[in-house]
Amino acid sequence: MPEVKSMFREVLPKQGQLSMEDVPTMVLCKPKLLPLKSVTLEKLEKMQQEAQEVIKQQELALREQQQHAQPEQEHTQ
Repeated sequence: MPEVKSMFREVLPKQGQLSMEDVPTMVLCKPKLLPLKSVTLEKLEKMQQEAQEVIKQQELALREQQQHAQPEQEHTQ
């Protein structure tokens, strides 16, 4: 196999530091985990949950008012 001559000639320094270029290799990094839910979706779910709790509290208050009103109606009859 004939040797291919390159345009550049290798030069080794007589004094000082010798540096060598590394061939780039593939570097594996830690996998980046993406959240299953976006921040916006989590905020919307939280708002919906809070709204449902408010509705439940209002329904309970309404039932209590109706229960207190029923005995008063029975006494007046």
